[in-house]
Amino acid sequence: MPRTAVPVTQITRAGVAAPTETNGDPVNNHVIANNGRVVLLVRNSGSTVARTVTLRLPGLTDGQGITPRTVSIPQSTSRYIGPFPTDAYGAQLQVDVDNAELKLLAFGI
Repeated sequence: MPRTAVPVTQITRAGVAAPTETNGDPVNNHVIANNGRVVLLVRNSGSTVARTVTLRLPGLTDGQGITPRTVSIPQSTSRYIGPFPTDAYGAQLQVDVDNAELKLLAFGI
């Protein structure tokens, strides 16, 4: 199955309405169009344990895959993550979640 797309809401000086969160999909995971100026807001809606979001880095270094970046999101909290330079993360940011309790929003700055 293809990854679930997370829409990017562009922040403007005039302001924008708050977007709807994308529910975490631990089976298909997610993809976000990335121009190097994207910030991800991840909310752990669970109240019992921390959850993990994984940011995949494409490419190889000396023929070896690059270790993905992981961020722990404590229970009942949110974290802003980013921006993501395209030379490291690519034009299609791949985001994996370990549980559907994680809720995603992406913003262009």
